[in-house]
Amino acid sequence: MTASYLQGDFAPVPDEIETGELAVEGVLPAELEGRYLRNGPNPPPGRDPGNWFMGDGMLHGIRLRDGRAQWYRNRWVRTGRLAGRPFIGRSGIDLSAVAANTNVVRHAGRILALVESGFPYEVDRELGTVGPCDFGGRLTTAMTAHPKEDPLTGELHSFGYGFTPPYLTYHRMDASGELVESREIRVPGPTMMHDFAITENHVVWLDLPVVFDLEMIRSGLPYRWDDAYGARIGLMSRRGDGAVRWFDIDPCYVFHVGNAWEDASGRVVVDAVHYPRDVFVKVLEGIGGASDPAAQAGGSGLHRWTLDPVAGTAKEGLLDDCPVEFPTIDDRRTGLPYTRLYTVNRGEIVKYDTATGSATVHRTQGMPGEAVFVPRSPDGAEDDGWLLSLIGSRAELRVLDARDLSHVASVRLPRRVPEGFHGAWIGD
Repeated sequence: MTASYLQGDFAPVPDEIETGELAVEGVLPAELEGRYLRNGPNPPPGRDPGNWFMGDGMLHGIRLRDGRAQWYRNRWVRTGRLAGRPFIGRSGIDLSAVAANTNVVRHAGRILALVESGFPYEVDRELGTVGPCDFGGRLTTAMTAHPKEDPLTGELHSFGYGFTPPYLTYHRMDASGELVESREIRVPGPTMMHDFAITENHVVWLDLPVVFDLEMIRSGLPYRWDDAYGARIGLMSRRGDGAVRWFDIDPCYVFHVGNAWEDASGRVVVDAVHYPRDVFVKVLEGIGGASDPAAQAGGSGLHRWTLDPVAGTAKEGLLDDCPVEFPTIDDRRTGLPYTRLYTVNRGEIVKYDTATGSATVHRTQGMPGEAVFVPRSPDGAEDDGWLLSLIGSRAELRVLDARDLSHVASVRLPRRVPEGFHGAWIGD
């Protein structure tokens, strides 16, 4: 029986293709000059990865220029794993034998395909694989799929987690792309930390009750919920000695953070998608193939934690109970106060005004991919630009006006794109 993560909208495509000019409905803004890229699992024909998260990474790209969609192409990220090398072998762990299937980012001239279990892979602007990136041998742990670039300094903040000590390691790359700092962060055990956050003065850690368990590797993902582990958020000064101040919170899990920032009183505010225990367990079942992954499209809602370093308190509040996921923002506001947050759920793109609590909805008649914000100009307002979302089942890249979510244009792709994870705009 074929697993659910290899069927329907999740079914992988069998090959790499490339097309020329694509049909466009509506008018593509002339300011959109660059490439939209989206990463996701796509195991080759005949290969069952065991769960959705482990499918070999494939990049899908659409080139936009002069109001036209000039090409579409898809390429596997040619990793050691795709070539057949084991992640754990006789000589130990091979951090280049990974799927590279989760995210794609650009920093300091490099385009990196990322997965949290090992090294990133550098790719070129035509989606060809350059090779694994260990930053000149300085990176000796895995690297998160969700690094954060500081818009003020150009630094890239990152981390790696592992199932043996050190369980958590912080990494900082300078604006030129050189890895200049790595330090161990002490946590009680092999925590699964998918995402984190930065503010102007802090790194924000999410140490939550999901831990590595080798005995579960045959049942899907080797992670389980552990009530005894506890749940806490940590603040680490970006200019200190690496000490972390921890704040206990109600047990939950977070796959994705929207943003974090500091208010006028010095409190740190964190917005993220929240998963209580029962919802998280269902997600693991879907990823492992026990149920339809599409049925687990979002967490229990958008939450806000407010951490007060002076009072030593953490307050939690629900912003919205809509089961959304893949929160995105204008990346120029990373770690800074912001008011616009974009999310998706089954059949909708949902935009939040975090200052007023209002929400605007755009219905897509298909599962939308993560909505990537592209500003109209480098110094434009936070909401002045477009959202790009790949609706794979409809073979469409949809462009919306970010201000009101009105439809601007749709690029018609030559075939459907399997459901996947994160995307990026690589502007010219």
